[in-house]
Amino acid sequence: MVSEIYVNTLKPGDVFRDWLIDVVGDKLHNKRCKVRVYRVPASHTVCKYEFVNEGYGVFAKFYAEPRGGNWKYNAGKAMDNEFKKLKLANQFINIPKPLARKERFNCVLVTEYVRGRPLSKYINDEERLYEKLTAVAQSLRRLHDGTRSSYKKEKEFANFHKVLNQVGLNSSTKEKYNRLLGNWWHDELSEWPFGSMIHNDANPANYLFSHGKVFALDFESSWNHAHPVHDLGIAAAELKKYFGWNKHDSRRAEPYIGHFLWHYSRSEAEFSRVTEALPFFMSLGLLRIARWGGSNDQRNYLLKEAEACLSSGLS
Repeated sequence: MVSEIYVNTLKPGDVFRDWLIDVVGDKLHNKRCKVRVYRVPASHTVCKYEFVNEGYGVFAKFYAEPRGGNWKYNAGKAMDNEFKKLKLANQFINIPKPLARKERFNCVLVTEYVRGRPLSKYINDEERLYEKLTAVAQSLRRLHDGTRSSYKKEKEFANFHKVLNQVGLNSSTKEKYNRLLGNWWHDELSEWPFGSMIHNDANPANYLFSHGKVFALDFESSWNHAHPVHDLGIAAAELKKYFGWNKHDSRRAEPYIGHFLWHYSRSEAEFSRVTEALPFFMSLGLLRIARWGGSNDQRNYLLKEAEACLSSGLS
């Protein structure tokens, strides 16, 4: 993995290393093997543990060791919640298999390490990008269909307002967004017959291709009772940003977005409905990208496109 940093090598007798050996079990031939530790940049302390000469590894995320500013939360509850979400998602799609959790070790959650190539690496390869987007669309469809529930519309709108507040807009621009969101609230396009568990972080870095399969990564921010098109909008926003900003022509994203939505949909009627609901969530996705910084020019571009999406989609 890019930017991982070697930290240490654990030997037999180290309490955490010995616990990992028990967790992994029969996947190892030599239970006395050393374990290399690599730290990975993330919102919490996250480490890769590589079992030397075994061709196998795991990731460990320590919920009691946040790396950002959010220290006031229940780490044990957060660990349990993500473990449950991973176990549920694993029933329907490929993810790095959740193996264990342990509050004693700083609320650690352990998953298998999957070696592969992220979707972001295919974005300049036209033919292969279509193929990979098909796989991601089908994976999201299985997740959404397998976790159907009621749809809590108010939660989607509360999330949009939360992101708006994080972007730091001036008062007049924020008021414009508030008016547009009010229009969406009263428009039938914001309705959906069911909710689902969503990935909620459907960006190209979080889909990994390995041995002909696509694996979805990072379910920390996923939630239930959400609008299924939410995930599609986040992914579409990433494509629009890449081609619009990096390649200076957002129209180049349109065939890929259309292909992605088509392979998600079960019928022409559903494709039409998904396409109509998409601008709301594309706008959200563009705002999510804008809140993480970048140059002023890039931020202004993203805000302009986000407002255009939110305006254009209303019936």
